[in-house]
Formats: sequence, C-alpha cells, structure tokens
Amino acid sequence: MNSQLLIGYTARDTFLNRLSGSTKLIGFVALSIIGMVTYDTRFLLGVLLISLILFHFSKIKYHEVAFVLQVIVAFAILNLVMVYVFAPSYGITIYGTHHMILGSPDHYFNLSWEQLFYEFNLLLKYIFAVPLALIFLMTTNPSEFAASLNKIGVSYRISYSVAIALRYIPDVQNDYRTISLAQQARGYEISRKAKLMTRARGAVQIIMPLILSSLDRIEIISQAMELRRFGHNKKRTWYMAQPFKRNDYLALIIIVLIVLVGIALFKVNGGRFWNPFK
Repeated sequence: MNSQLLIGYTARDTFLNRLSGSTKLIGFVALSIIGMVTYDTRFLLGVLLISLILFHFSKIKYHEVAFVLQVIVAFAILNLVMVYVFAPSYGITIYGTHHMILGSPDHYFNLSWEQLFYEFNLLLKYIFAVPLALIFLMTTNPSEFAASLNKIGVSYRISYSVAIALRYIPDVQNDYRTISLAQQARGYEISRKAKLMTRARGAVQIIMPLILSSLDRIEIISQAMELRRFGHNKKRTWYMAQPFKRNDYLALIIIVLIVLVGIALFKVNGGRFWNPFK
C-alpha cells in the first residue's frame, strides 16, 4: 500500500499525541483564523516557524504526507498565478507606493515589489496552516477527539459525526487506491507514464465507484446507529474520554498569547497590513 495516499491518525509517542483533541482543535482554529486575517509578514513567519517546529516534534515523516503536500503546493502556485493575472497591481493599491520591476503603474500587466510582497504573504498563509492541519489530523484519535468536543459543550451527535469523518478518511483513501489498482489491472493506464487526458479519464472512472462505495458505507453506518438507538438519550458516556492535563492548559496559554500578539499588531500597524515600503 502506498503510504503517500493514507493520511489519518497514527499512534506515536509524542507530546502532541498526548494532548487533548480539543486543545489541538482550538489551537488549529485559533492560529488559522489569526493567520488568515493578518498580513503582518513578521507574525506569519513566526507562526510558520512554530508550525514547522511542532511538525518536527510530531515525528510525521515526509513520505507519509508527500502526495498531499505536492497537491497543496500545486494549488498554491496556481492560485498565486491567478491572483497576479487578475490583479497585477493589487499590491500597489494596498501599500500605496510603487517600486516597479517591470512596466509602469499605468500598464495593466506590470510587476512591482509591492505585488511580490503581497503574494509572498499569501504564500505564507497557505504554508503555515498545512503543518498544523496535518498535525491535528495525524495525532488525534477520532474517538478521543469526539469525547473532548462533547466535554467542552458540543452536542455528542455532532461530536460523533466528526469522529466518524476523521476515522473513515483513511478508509476512503484505501478504497481509492484499491479501485485505482483494479482499473489498472483492466488495462486503464493512469500512472504518471500516461498522457494527461488519459489520466483524467481514468480518475473519473475511479471517482464514480468511490462515491458509490462511500454512499453504501454511509447507509450501513446509519442503519447500525439507528438500530442501536443512537441519539435517543440526551447524554452518553465515552470510552476514550481524556481530561485536560497540565500540558493542555500550558498549550492553551501559549495559543492565547500568540493570538493576542497578532491582535496587538493590528494596532501597531494601523490595520491588518504591515507596510515595509513606507
């Protein structure tokens, strides 16, 4: 089995695995929101450094997430190119100055340091959240995470739905791999050796069986839950419930401090953007 296509929870002996699922969710959401809102390059670089350090300590190997990272990088580059094509002077509008590399501000297609700086900030926004998302996904036991969500007040029905979604991500990926191998055994060449259109047609032939198998799995799970009267009672107990520990409180304090720093920079910069061109 190609491990590059299997992204999901893996039990490891790290402090990130031992943190509560709620702590990791709060950290991921809080840092993602403040990172998406701000355009302070210094803050984004700091959060990126923190996320890379955490990714290192999570002991997640590159080959385990290589496929996902390649897809993300491709979409990020495509998005940056489209931003330039549709708004090549947006950086000049934001920062109020123009230091031209090619062309002039009067021409539609030009290139300025302001535009490059703006798109560099966009790139940082794409990059810093990826390690955090992978850490959350690959170090959080779905059942324990559902119990943690319920503990902080989320309905156990919603919590269990989230747990099922996380638990079956590897299963869906496994089905994709199985169907792909079956199609290749029938003579459909969808590897990197095939032409782009051939691979696209092969992908469509994989997606339809994958959707049907996923719908079938959903039907089986929903019937099993209904037979067990899931949702009948107002509360339920959790086998994998994990209380907040000292490290959880320490992590939450650090998260709050990072968010407060990001908010304080709004006042220092007079807005969301840090302008080094003034």
